[in-house]
Amino acid sequence: MIVKRTATLLAGLGLAATLAACGSGSDAGSGSMTTSPSSSMSSSSDMSSPMSSPMSSPMSSSAPMSSSGGAMAEGDLVGPGCADYAAAVPSGAGSVEGMAADPVAVAASNNPLLTQLTAAVSGQLNPQVNLVDTLNNGEFTVFAPVDDAFAALPATTVDTLKTDSTLLTGILTYHVVPGQLSPDAVVGTHTTANGATLEVTGSGDALMVNGASVICGGVTTANATVYLIDQVLTPPAS
Repeated sequence: MIVKRTATLLAGLGLAATLAACGSGSDAGSGSMTTSPSSSMSSSSDMSSPMSSPMSSPMSSSAPMSSSGGAMAEGDLVGPGCADYAAAVPSGAGSVEGMAADPVAVAASNNPLLTQLTAAVSGQLNPQVNLVDTLNNGEFTVFAPVDDAFAALPATTVDTLKTDSTLLTGILTYHVVPGQLSPDAVVGTHTTANGATLEVTGSGDALMVNGASVICGGVTTANATVYLIDQVLTPPAS
């Protein structure tokens, strides 16, 4: 996918300005970056160390769903990977039940499927981008790329994000929609904290966010509803 600069999109909402102010300290880099799904990077060498330990075998979006664990009933979660998620993280702070007790950035940091997203939002990937406090203090819907989604980014893309705080902030805020959207309300076009819109299509266990598949969605935290997705979303060109 083609990742373009998104600085002009940050002015679209008052919330976007707040997120940018909290997370972006400079305006470095320019141009576009090509992301090839066939290109891979090592998360241990190209990304900063995450806040939680990585899991050796993250769930796959292609796995069938049989049941879900934690406090939520099967009908409350959507996506073909919910059974794998429940099996991989059956208990503890990173489980469905455990995530419900914490604000979203804390909950993500406890989830072994979201180590790279945690690094990106917490200042570990780029010290000038730290959105933790903002994400923990509001009502949001978060479309959270799992580690495999970040692993598909070329190392050159990651290197650019390490220094271009405006670009990274724009990409991260494109994954956040103000307000909480449950699975029965998430389908439609939504304005993100970036200021640009994204579209959720499909139904049941076959939801799509732009071109990304929802692996498991409707996971609630203390202040957000989370949808695990299999790609890093690209903001539209300005």
